[in-house]
Amino acid sequence: MRKKEEVRIMFDSIAWRYDFLNHFLSFGTDLQWRKKAIKEIAKRINPQKILDLATGTCDLAIQSLRLKPDMVTAVDISQRMLEEGRKKLYRRKLNKKIELMIGDSEALPFDDLSYDVVMGSFGIRNFEDPERGLAEMYRVLRKGGVIMILEFSKPDKFPFKYIYGFYFHKILPFFGALFSKEKSAYNYLPDSVSIFPEGEAFLEMMDNIGFRELKQRRMTGGVATIYSGCR
Repeated sequence: MRKKEEVRIMFDSIAWRYDFLNHFLSFGTDLQWRKKAIKEIAKRINPQKILDLATGTCDLAIQSLRLKPDMVTAVDISQRMLEEGRKKLYRRKLNKKIELMIGDSEALPFDDLSYDVVMGSFGIRNFEDPERGLAEMYRVLRKGGVIMILEFSKPDKFPFKYIYGFYFHKILPFFGALFSKEKSAYNYLPDSVSIFPEGEAFLEMMDNIGFRELKQRRMTGGVATIYSGCR
């Protein structure tokens, strides 16, 4: 089975518990990371059209409304994740402000130069081909537009590196499996973070695609990183 299909099935299976486990396992820090990510966008641009890729249950898309765009389009490969996101939008009466679409972030159904901002949180490491995904982001981003990617990274300072490593590889998978009833998904999480090209390696990948004015902002001791740049 291709990675893309494996990822879709996995997220379909944990969608019902995804928000709870995100907040529980990160001690609520994931909410602050998304807020900081949106602030990084605000430093660069005042966008009208925003595209959120691998949107999941729409947390980042909802945060992006702080930028007061005319339209936010949110795309994900998992139908069940979008269903959970749609429930959230209706509860908050935001369903008319964010458009949800099932779709493949590596083959976007949008015209070139369509968006002022293309963004994503904790999704690109799940792409079958991250470089192809970045190329699609570049294609649909207008000249002068902003890319922002929030992704997990690995702490490298002693002793936090070892404390977090134990939590991430032992404690988190245990509670993830306990609450979601899906063991593989929360073993996949630390495994996928371990092999993802973070930091300077990821910035180099973005540079090779054509993005400019690149920078990274590491947070919470390096647990997560905001990558941003312009076309």
